Amino acid sequence: MASRAKATILDIAREAGVSKSTVSLVLQGSGLIRPETAVKVRKAIEDVGYVYNRGAANLRKAHSNVIGMVINDLTNPFFAELAVGMERVFQAAGIVPFIANTAENPVRQEEVLKSLMEQGVAGLIVSPARGTTPGAFRRIEAAGVPVVFAMRRLPESRIPAIAPDNHRGAYLATQHLIGKGHRRLAFFGGSSDLVVYHDRLGGFIEACETLGIPAANRTIVEGETSRRGGMACLETALAAAEPPTAALCFNDAVAFGVMLALRKRGLEAGADFAVVGFDDVAEAEHYMPALTSVAVDTAGLGERAAHVMLKMIQSRTTRAEDHIGAVSLAVRESCGPDRNARGAGMGDAA
Repeated sequence: MASRAKATILDIAREAGVSKSTVSLVLQGSGLIRPETAVKVRKAIEDVGYVYNRGAANLRKAHSNVIGMVINDLTNPFFAELAVGMERVFQAAGIVPFIANTAENPVRQEEVLKSLMEQGVAGLIVSPARGTTPGAFRRIEAAGVPVVFAMRRLPESRIPAIAPDNHRGAYLATQHLIGKGHRRLAFFGGSSDLVVYHDRLGGFIEACETLGIPAANRTIVEGETSRRGGMACLETALAAAEPPTAALCFNDAVAFGVMLALRKRGLEAGADFAVVGFDDVAEAEHYMPALTSVAVDTAGLGERAAHVMLKMIQSRTTRAEDHIGAVSLAVRESCGPDRNARGAGMGDAA
């Protein structure tokens, strides 16, 4: 089996025991090849890690100026803002960014990545979809194409990641809620198959433990990272005998959903239930009431990811350092007044 970094058609031919022309016909999708031979060749392609470069097959280019930006959820305003930051840098550098939305679907993600590789992209910035396996990018790495993860990283992956300090952000938000006098807290949204979920939940739990909130007073509800997910999380939490009075949400989209669900119950964020989001998207400041959120400098993270990618391409390397961005808490109206100066309130709201 060939072990070189970039496999060739000759490697496939040797592996499959066929001629180079037979391999070429299979790659082109020709119907002239017997099915059993085509199956044998396709297996050899997988085994040697060959990536068919359609752009090179059509026109032998010395260099590609296309970079793929593969985003897990462009319906989330956070990722749209992130993409704008990347695009700004690429346009200034004369690079053409190709943006694809995988809608949190790892199968769709695999199709997009395969297509981009065939087009001969110079590099890939990816926010991995939920359910992405650590091995999903091995063939791309073996092909020598630079990859940068944005916001999400995969366990045990060496691919560089650009992300905010999720643990610290969650700690600051939880500390703020406890400082407001809340003693029954919740963490809403996200799922345990995401590294970023464990980072943010870890900050929430550490703050609770450090500041004296026992496990019995913590409610953790996994859910979709969307408005719909936030609405479902709130309904689940308020069904408890002793519901929480405040929640840190996985992201702002979940927080907006929580606030909508409160309003449907005749309650209001801030006055009846404290809500903190994460990401501080542009909408957070203008929401009613304005959402307290962990600010992560979204566009700045996008710009950093783009700069790292350009440097990797120029240096002809697939290695770079991780970048953990600074965070702060943007305090607004959704946490309401200090509960230490008034009655408990929300315990009766369920």
